[in-house]
Amino acid sequence: MSLENKKIIIGITGGIAAYKINYLVRDFVKAGAEVRIVMTKSTEDFVSPLTLSTLSMNKVYTDFYDENKSWNNHVELALWADVMLIAPCTANTLAKIANGICDNFLMAVYMSAKCPVIIAPAMDLDMYAHPAVTRNLNIIESFGHKIIPAEYGELASGLIGQGRLAEPETIFKSVGNEFINIDPAFAGKKILITAGPTYENIDPVRFIGNHSSGKMGFDLAKEAAKRGAEVTLISGPSSQKTDDKNIAVYRVTSAQEMFDEVFKHYENTDIAIMSAAVADYTPKIKATEKIKKNDDELTIELIKNKDILRTMGEKKTHQFLVGFALETQNEEENAKGKLVKKNLDMIILNSLRDEGAGFANATNKIKIFTPTEEQSFTLKSKEEVARDILNFIAQKL
Repeated sequence: MSLENKKIIIGITGGIAAYKINYLVRDFVKAGAEVRIVMTKSTEDFVSPLTLSTLSMNKVYTDFYDENKSWNNHVELALWADVMLIAPCTANTLAKIANGICDNFLMAVYMSAKCPVIIAPAMDLDMYAHPAVTRNLNIIESFGHKIIPAEYGELASGLIGQGRLAEPETIFKSVGNEFINIDPAFAGKKILITAGPTYENIDPVRFIGNHSSGKMGFDLAKEAAKRGAEVTLISGPSSQKTDDKNIAVYRVTSAQEMFDEVFKHYENTDIAIMSAAVADYTPKIKATEKIKKNDDELTIELIKNKDILRTMGEKKTHQFLVGFALETQNEEENAKGKLVKKNLDMIILNSLRDEGAGFANATNKIKIFTPTEEQSFTLKSKEEVARDILNFIAQKL
């Protein structure tokens, strides 16, 4: 990881945690990056533009016109950057980003940016836990932006909980990860990844599905692409997105569609990571019209879907095959059984008993099994989990 000559825009919004950005700017400059600061007007109540200008050795932007009435070109500034960081990001600015409200210079720069965007929210714990903030964070993640979750600790209000801005060291590392050097273990490798749920239609309106968001699979795909792999990502219904040119995305809906798409690519795959939550069963008869609620009971006969992972194990020639197991009981026993039965090289266990793990979370807690070893990991963001998984795979290639 090197920040030498990297161009970083830091957008600062009006929260008490803005003082931490002074340290972050200093660290970026020390690492050889060129930093330009964009502040909202309310940020000046918390940190001084003069201080930030001195630390960054560049002009600080707060409005479309400076004191001399010279025009600040937001498009030119946005296109200059290799990465844009917004930290701290208040609930107000989160809402603007999620809903496309462009009412200040920072938002104009953000909406003109074509580089990766990283957002580090900070606010009081009840605000951070509010459904509107959760919804906005999910929307922003669906844009392909990276979220650095707020941390647990003492807040400016005196309360203790989740909401404080991530520490400068954490933010520095997250920005630096955007510039990870190509990993020889993955350079030029063809990696097949599945993500998200599958939906099995009952009728044109209803379906059988699950709560998978697809985030784990998308984060794996992004991390593999950063390391130089050619990634094929097959996703069930998901709001997750990526615009990485090294990731070919194929969208499917049903388990059968995922099965068909997987085997269009599997033969030429070097590594397959199957993180999708594929439905085990599908309705035997799919109604062509909406089923009316005429009776007190409705019976739907289900038939088993083709087992994609088992079939991959049976057809495996040279591929390194990785499966996932989401369990609620006898977790390790079930995961180890799946590893053997499906002829996998490695399996990743999630337990719904672990708080913060599994579906619809920005975090995950995993345990990895191979035929000869196992390794446990602590609860981490899914971006970090993706790095742990690929680091482990790299050791086995």
